[in-house]
Amino acid sequence: MSSKILIFITILVVLVVSNFSLTTSDIVSDRTTLLSIRSALRGRSLLWNITSPTCSWPGVICSQDKSSVLELHLPGMGLSGQIPSGLFSNLTKLNFLSLRYNSLSGMIPNDLFTPLLDLKNLYLQHNSFSGPIPGSIFNLTNLVRLNLAHNNFSGSIPESFNNLRGLGTLYLHENGFSGQIPNLDLPGLIQFNVSGNNELNGSIPSKLSGQPKDSFLGTSLCGKPLDLCGEGQNGKKKKLSSGAIVGIVIGCVVGLVLLLLLLFFCCCRKKSGNNQETRSADVAGVNNKNVEVEIPEEKNVESTNGSGKDGFLGSAIAAMGVGRANKDKGKVEGVLGDGKSLVFFGKMAKNFNLDDLLKASAEVLGKGTFGTAYKAALESGITLVVKRLRDVTVPEKEFREKIEEVGKMNHENLVPLRAYYYSRDEKLLVYDYVPMGSLSALLHGNKGAGRTPLNWETRAGIALGAAHGIAYLHTQGPLVSHGNIKSSNILLTKSYEARVSDFGLAQLVGPSSTPNRVAGYRAPEVTDPRKVSQKADVYSFGVLLLELLTGKAPTHAVMNEEGVDLPRWVQSVVREEWTAEVFDLELLRYQNVEEDMVQLLQLAVDCTAQYPDRRPSMTEVTSRVEELCRSSFIDSGGDIIDNAEVQTA
Repeated sequence: MSSKILIFITILVVLVVSNFSLTTSDIVSDRTTLLSIRSALRGRSLLWNITSPTCSWPGVICSQDKSSVLELHLPGMGLSGQIPSGLFSNLTKLNFLSLRYNSLSGMIPNDLFTPLLDLKNLYLQHNSFSGPIPGSIFNLTNLVRLNLAHNNFSGSIPESFNNLRGLGTLYLHENGFSGQIPNLDLPGLIQFNVSGNNELNGSIPSKLSGQPKDSFLGTSLCGKPLDLCGEGQNGKKKKLSSGAIVGIVIGCVVGLVLLLLLLFFCCCRKKSGNNQETRSADVAGVNNKNVEVEIPEEKNVESTNGSGKDGFLGSAIAAMGVGRANKDKGKVEGVLGDGKSLVFFGKMAKNFNLDDLLKASAEVLGKGTFGTAYKAALESGITLVVKRLRDVTVPEKEFREKIEEVGKMNHENLVPLRAYYYSRDEKLLVYDYVPMGSLSALLHGNKGAGRTPLNWETRAGIALGAAHGIAYLHTQGPLVSHGNIKSSNILLTKSYEARVSDFGLAQLVGPSSTPNRVAGYRAPEVTDPRKVSQKADVYSFGVLLLELLTGKAPTHAVMNEEGVDLPRWVQSVVREEWTAEVFDLELLRYQNVEEDMVQLLQLAVDCTAQYPDRRPSMTEVTSRVEELCRSSFIDSGGDIIDNAEVQTA
């Protein structure tokens, strides 16, 4: 009996030692490959302590038994140089690879990805890779998300993408691809973008026609969702029949006659109107050369053509003010006719003046907390945003001092103030135009079938960008705060980078402007919305994080419980330990990010603590979001959906 026990123990020891040997061998092999990667790709040293276990290295995710590396996340690590052939040869279990936002260059070896048959997520965007797409990519049949955007790839887009039947995200924008888009038949494809490849031409394949228009801008493509392809697109020019030519000629003649009649009618009306004006001016005892035309109320100015477009900025501003204006292409008298001019900040290019601004075609973007914002398209081609402030209560000297401080704010995550205009009746602020609109519109806008989901990486990247911008404001002095943090004040560039707007304005306006601006975002201790502390900013930012995670607008009651604000609802759900119910359904579709979502949720809960002293500072908040993004393999540049990939990583 004892001999049998001894044999059993011997076999068990052999199995354990054998298994340990295999495991050790696997991880040693992977470790050697990782060290080769660090040696081959120049740049700042990867933060890998070779005396520590491989699976504890930043960006390295191992299997549960620590036997192999499953994920490698190296975004924004300053890596540079060309990738040598066979660099990833031993990482055969890898399913996630992110090298985005580095300075890697050159052609990718054709066999580089051959061993990585388990790869599901590949992110190479924002590098300087060139040449054609390596053929080994088309053997990665498990690939779900592929981002090659913002590189120098060239050549045609291969039809071999059809091998990747599970592909859900394909980003190829901002490269040098040419020729036509092949007929891609990818049943799971949700996010697709080839914009910025100006040598792409031909018609858009029918299976891609449901993608957003932005996915094809900056190309020579045609067809839905862009303009229809013209006749003769494929070189087959059709001659018009003689009957068609006769019809066109007759139509032109008839149209010309109608146009002349219309002009004659307009001239008659104008002459009649001028006579009536002259008679009215004579009765009033004034010279008709100085007659000023009354402008309708603001509500009429914004809807002159049903959209707020095609008016002149000067006329719109005058119409909203107490003065009067001539209808002569935006020239304003009595409102901006005080001889004052625009005041520019620092080294801002002074390539336009007040007259240029007033003559700009204007489109109403919306009425915000502090006034009405216009998109102003100057004749020179520059596009700006002009905000007409209302209810400014501070005297001129204080206004100029405060606005000068705002103008000095310079950070990549802030919307810079380019210039301002001050007069007794009008205060105008001039900003750069940020093309993608606000985070609020992106989160709560189109909810229909054509909506592009806002993925986890994009949301985290937006949170990090906004945190950086607000934290910068707080470093400008202990009393400097934003005072009006909300999703409609987080604007997005074309690459979905966050830009914080409307900072520094809360102290300029009277109480009549404040009631609605903080609904859902205001910290409980704030009684005067014009006096918001930095810790109150943190609370508002916490609500913004909850909005990103839940997809719910904090200005509306949730769960059909009137009066229950978003932070209280989230806390009640978390207490019941059904945390998954909190998250936006659009986020739950992305795998392997649940832990990161929960961490960001915990940060949002900390930010919205009832008492200010229990909230972290914005510097700490930024560090925590940055660490989360790094461990989650996101950096501050997040692409949206780069247009929507689960972008990731």
